[in-house]
Amino acid sequence: MKALEGELLEERVIIWSKEAISLYEEAGYGKPMPLESPERLELDLIEATYLLEKGKLKIYVKENNKKRMLDLREMMKIGEGKVNQFHAQYVVYCDLRNKGYLVKTGYKFGAHFRVYEKGVKIKRGPKAPFEHTKFVVHAVPEEAAFSLPEMSRAVRLAHNIRATFVWAVVDKENDVTYYEIKRLKP
Repeated sequence: MKALEGELLEERVIIWSKEAISLYEEAGYGKPMPLESPERLELDLIEATYLLEKGKLKIYVKENNKKRMLDLREMMKIGEGKVNQFHAQYVVYCDLRNKGYLVKTGYKFGAHFRVYEKGVKIKRGPKAPFEHTKFVVHAVPEEAAFSLPEMSRAVRLAHNIRATFVWAVVDKENDVTYYEIKRLKP
């Protein structure tokens, strides 16, 4: 498949073609819009940057009614300017995707990502147990401070959906160490 083109609009990259829906259907990238009869695919900056790095997406901005293509370095800089802890999130996202997991945003669960078991495809409606979120992952650089109440809330939210909460720490060499955080009941 040749690289698709997407337009950077604020904190999203929009691929203005129905063909892009296959990225969602086959590998869970982005969000088809509108949901009922999709005509475009919306990607967050992390997904779009990953697809750019993999050569599956070309990203442009419109300047004076002309397309100006962005390279990986520019997208990283844009991401770092718009997304808190973009670098750590990007490193963890890449690591999980490269290991074969399906990764989606997890903000409503108090973390950066929802992670599905390898081989799962996103679908609406009833799901088999293996099709539900397996991990809720929060990415942080190793020097980051955090609040225990914030972590506790995220662990509870993950527990409520029967997922495992994972704290992903990115070191200065971009290696990721994953820590499983569990809730203990006395």
